[in-house]
Amino acid sequence: MNILITGGTGFVGSRLTEKLTNENHHVYILTRYPDNYENTELITHISYQHYVRDLPTIHAVVNLAGDSLFGYWTTDKKTNIMKSRTEITQHAVEMMQQMEKKPEVFISASAIGFYGTSEDIIFTEKTTEHGDDFLARVALAWETTAMQAADELHIRTVCTRFGVILGEKGALPYMTLPIKLFAGGKIGSGEQWMSWVHVEDVVDSINFCIRNNHLVGPVNITAPNPKRNKEFTKVLAKVLKRPYWFTTPSPVIRTAIGEMSELMTKGQYVLPGKLEEQNYQFSYPHLEDALREINLHKKPKKKSQID
Repeated sequence: MNILITGGTGFVGSRLTEKLTNENHHVYILTRYPDNYENTELITHISYQHYVRDLPTIHAVVNLAGDSLFGYWTTDKKTNIMKSRTEITQHAVEMMQQMEKKPEVFISASAIGFYGTSEDIIFTEKTTEHGDDFLARVALAWETTAMQAADELHIRTVCTRFGVILGEKGALPYMTLPIKLFAGGKIGSGEQWMSWVHVEDVVDSINFCIRNNHLVGPVNITAPNPKRNKEFTKVLAKVLKRPYWFTTPSPVIRTAIGEMSELMTKGQYVLPGKLEEQNYQFSYPHLEDALREINLHKKPKKKSQID
């Protein structure tokens, strides 16, 4: 297949590109700086201004681009988080509109932030009501834009709602830092749920969604065993062979990083209902196994998923 990816050089996108090319698919990566990358037999980097008619038939489009959530959420930062997702998604829809032969499927990233936060509700794809905080509004706008591909172009469209993605990049390196400094422990009450997923299962789930015609609309990409923050941090400390001592009060986190603190102090219990119904087999359904597979000693790198 020929597969077009936005965000193809980012944390998830680069892993997905590797997976797809190993299966002998040709990946076209949409990027602002195509000259910064070397093309190969199965990877072609193209600009956002690339003339659609010059592309071969595209069988699937995967939309992963979006400005990083990390950083102090100033008004400008929040604007960039929203605009980067909706504008690039809109661009992907417009590209598909111009294609003479439409793709068979459009996979567009989203997030479990759609559901809002709760300590006692179990969320699945059957939950249609969205939250009312900033991340919920972002996810709603993101998905609404993506669903134009289904409503107007009649393309099978999947909105992959990612949980906290665990890997050598992303959120995990920042989460391990206090523990490495012997200052690790729960955040706030520690009762907030963390719906996590190993990056390998993210990549495999996207590939599964491409190939499985039964998957449409929202699909939760989370491991089937969420953990409360206090349990997650305890397992992380165990894997790092560090003590689990301290509690970081929520007000301290909010003072340090502002509204972004909601990513750490609030959470939701989300289950991958559709994936399980379609018999997707998680490589890492359990947290300790997932963490042990990851190189937790790498330092975090600050890089946007937009390039």
